[in-house]
Amino acid sequence: MNPRREHFDAIIVGSGFGGSVMAWRLAETGLRVCVLERGKAYPPGSFPRSPYAMRRNFWDPNQGLHGLFHLWSFRGLGGVVASGLGGGSLIYANVLLRKEEKTFVRENLQDGGYEYWPVTREDLDPHYDTVEALIGTQRYPFEHEPYRHTAKTLAMKLAAERMGRQDDWQLPPLAVTFANPGQAPIPGEPIQERYPNLHGRTRLTCRLCGECDLGCNYGSKNTLDYTALSEAKRLGAELRVRCEVKRFWFEDGEHVVEYVDYSEVREGERPEIPTSMLPRTVISADKLILAAGTFGSAYLLLKNRDAFPGLSEQLGTRFCGNGDLLGFLFKCMDASKGKREPRILDGGHGPVITSALHIRDATEGGTGRGYYVEDAGYPEFINWLYEGSDQFALLRRFARLGRKIIKGWLGLSQDTDTSAEIAQLLGDCVGSASSLPLLAMGRDIPNGRMTLNRDGMLDVDWRLSSSSSYFQRVRQTMAEIADALEGKMIQNPLSYLSRVITVHPLGGCPMGRTASEGVVDSHGEVFNHPGLYVADGAVMPGPTGPNPSLTIAALADRFAEHVIEHSRRITPSRIPAPEATWSPPPM
Repeated sequence: MNPRREHFDAIIVGSGFGGSVMAWRLAETGLRVCVLERGKAYPPGSFPRSPYAMRRNFWDPNQGLHGLFHLWSFRGLGGVVASGLGGGSLIYANVLLRKEEKTFVRENLQDGGYEYWPVTREDLDPHYDTVEALIGTQRYPFEHEPYRHTAKTLAMKLAAERMGRQDDWQLPPLAVTFANPGQAPIPGEPIQERYPNLHGRTRLTCRLCGECDLGCNYGSKNTLDYTALSEAKRLGAELRVRCEVKRFWFEDGEHVVEYVDYSEVREGERPEIPTSMLPRTVISADKLILAAGTFGSAYLLLKNRDAFPGLSEQLGTRFCGNGDLLGFLFKCMDASKGKREPRILDGGHGPVITSALHIRDATEGGTGRGYYVEDAGYPEFINWLYEGSDQFALLRRFARLGRKIIKGWLGLSQDTDTSAEIAQLLGDCVGSASSLPLLAMGRDIPNGRMTLNRDGMLDVDWRLSSSSSYFQRVRQTMAEIADALEGKMIQNPLSYLSRVITVHPLGGCPMGRTASEGVVDSHGEVFNHPGLYVADGAVMPGPTGPNPSLTIAALADRFAEHVIEHSRRITPSRIPAPEATWSPPPM
């Protein structure tokens, strides 16, 4: 051990669902843990909302941007990931669903198969239980006031009934606090926490503002900074933010990590010197755990593969986007009362996702590759943007108001009440109120490959065409939902260019039984390199089907047990996870 270097039992790169759970589990056993997160901490109220602040809310340090959103654009798809303490939990839509038991498929990879899962649902169930209790899940309280009138939830339930799929509709578990334990759900109530969170701030129950994917400014989401990371810090883990790992290698029996510290860098200004020339800090550990997300971990291993001879040739393989597809319900109508009226969906009310329609996989008794279609709320300002987009209609309404005001000024009218005209200035607003995005995800084909291009940047070769039959079925289901709600279905325009946007990139460092089949084993340890682990979406040998966050966290909990078992210094001090909070009975 180099006496001049700060040394830890474990260094964890990244603080998303894999890294945070790892940090908590290792810290509670007494191991000395250091978490390196390139992004900032985001306490309540710190997520940008104004256009001025939002334009700086992206990640590109070379351009002076140290914000939350990191966007990637490849040939066949684009990707959206997060940069901040808590990783993807800061911007995801809160859904914590378990991977269906029969979709842990074991295909023949030598004879046309695409994925082989070396773990089973039975292996993961105790770990699912653990992380669900840690994070805390509640279903949308649809049977209680004022939640029972949530228009988009009612509409999705109605669509499922009209499609004959009422048994496939559900209120999925959400990492959102709607109610304190033993109390009725009420928006905006202070959340009772077992221990103070790492921000030292008061959180509020869900205010139904639809801003989940932009970062919750009220602390209503049970993001990882309030759960796993707060527990990890309380148990002694060191959390270092604005620290981006650049290099790592194995030397003298320990893993050495080199990172750039951005804490003194001014945000919003292009740096005077390239970030590659900033001073670097070097630390070491017995165990190194890469949990920088699918793009981040695969990129780091590809970039540093020369330091780890014998890495599997499977590095970069089995990439997929978890079947992500975005569609839009447009101008839905309701003819149930004898005349066609706009069907109000009110996408800005509630958390982003409240309900899901599960179309079952062939392995579960359905046909084809299965998927989920979920309602997708959004912040209210989207409705304002939509209603203001028709400039000609807006100008006509302004002219109508202006004529009345001028007539009053000139004494040509005695009517000084302009309230109705100002109300009419907004228009009928039914276009935005009767439209709603839909999110789909499922089992696409994991045949993409991640590499470095000539400039050393990450590249992904994945094509929508290979999963065309899957996406056709998803589009058909979305169209059926639109028909059931008497509206139109508008596909994401990018899909016509054979491109999709994924918020669930998976693969690149897949699990396998041997180095010829995967990069890591079923415990997340890199083949041929003891003590080096990957613990995030990169380890998936295929799509999860539902939202992958919970499965990533459960795998990390499983991997943590292996790390603990093979650590030099273990001081068992397991503290029970926080009890799961209130959840209404399933419908």
